[in-house]
Amino acid sequence: MANSKVKVTMENGGEFTIELYPEYAPATVANFEKLVKAGFYDGLTFHRVVDNFMCQGGDPEGTGCGGSDETIPGEFSANGFRQNTLSHSRGVISMARSQNPDSASSQFFICYGDCAFLDGSYAAFGKVIEGMEVCDAFCQVARYYNAMGEKAEPCEPIIIKSMVVVE
Repeated sequence: MANSKVKVTMENGGEFTIELYPEYAPATVANFEKLVKAGFYDGLTFHRVVDNFMCQGGDPEGTGCGGSDETIPGEFSANGFRQNTLSHSRGVISMARSQNPDSASSQFFICYGDCAFLDGSYAAFGKVIEGMEVCDAFCQVARYYNAMGEKAEPCEPIIIKSMVVVE
């Protein structure tokens, strides 16, 4: 059976497709698919865009502090979950979380390059397989400095119009 895919349509018309990899992080994929099917991400933003690192979205508050109603276990080796060997390379999508390894909920990030230093500490669960240039274009948006001192907070919102499971 083929892995499911999620088509992301941005407010500006750009589109990209994420292939989900449940073989690495089954609970993470199930949670993401459930949120996509419920329309949770529609209208949310990419609130953090860091050049040569990643873009992060999926926060209903748009601040980096929000999430969905439930959290999921962290499916990565530092949390005792050994089957997730998917490396954080260009295009890989992974779950954002707080310091608590079991705090992931709805926020996710997409890697712009080699982010292997995150391997084993974050639950990678899929990859952008079409339209990565749409994600790359987020780096062209003017940004403010965030609380962490990163030039990462878009001056104009980068809005997700819709996300749908396509297979």
